[in-house]
Amino acid sequence: MGTRVTVCEMPDETPAFERAWRALVDHCRGRETGLVLLPELPFYPWFGTTPTFSVETWRAAEGAHRAWIDRLQELAPAAVLATAPVTRDGRRLNEGFVWDEEAGYRTAHHKFYLPNEEGAWEAQWYERGDGSFEAVQVGAAKVGFVICSELWAFQRAREYGKAGAHVLVTPRLTTRSSVDKWLAGGLAAAVVSGAYSLSSNRASETQDYGGRGWVVSPDGEVLASTSPAAPFATVEVDLALAERAKSSYPRYVLD
Repeated sequence: MGTRVTVCEMPDETPAFERAWRALVDHCRGRETGLVLLPELPFYPWFGTTPTFSVETWRAAEGAHRAWIDRLQELAPAAVLATAPVTRDGRRLNEGFVWDEEAGYRTAHHKFYLPNEEGAWEAQWYERGDGSFEAVQVGAAKVGFVICSELWAFQRAREYGKAGAHVLVTPRLTTRSSVDKWLAGGLAAAVVSGAYSLSSNRASETQDYGGRGWVVSPDGEVLASTSPAAPFATVEVDLALAERAKSSYPRYVLD
């Protein structure tokens, strides 16, 4: 029981993103990709570089994401996972979502762990979610969201594993200098959960956004990673292997 997954690194800058999008669609076409993971808040240049909230910028980011979400059908029949800036009941949130042809847009998770520092003033721009970390069904796969900084909350990965998640997805926006550290986090999350770890990141030639998406096996083997020369990677993941991993070391000794 397998499914083909695609991870990527996508440009921060809008014109470059449009070109990369066309290349991503071409990459996925013919590869029978079942799931595509995009970076965190992918459809608008990153606004959290300033601690000063702007209503105009927030509304522009929301609008850009709504417009691009209408284009996700270009990647069909794959399901698409990412995050979007949304306003729900007066609360600004970073919303993890799943899109597929059958159900359209589905809310999956609201980011809970928010950094608040130079270059990542997230807590100034949106609120924490409610703290719910519930896996969502995406085709045959049970998927858990750990959005960027949430990757380091390894207890959440462990909880997803105990709930039967096959895949953990980490859409992120992280720096070039920290890519090795983030990959180490993906390796650890996969091992403690017994699930595949997938991540996609922003990239930039002018900003310090580091790219490197990855697919890591439940036992911590890097199956694929992206680079500037190869910004998309597609591999088949074995969902049955992720199920078997739940009863193998070190998962069964952690309680």
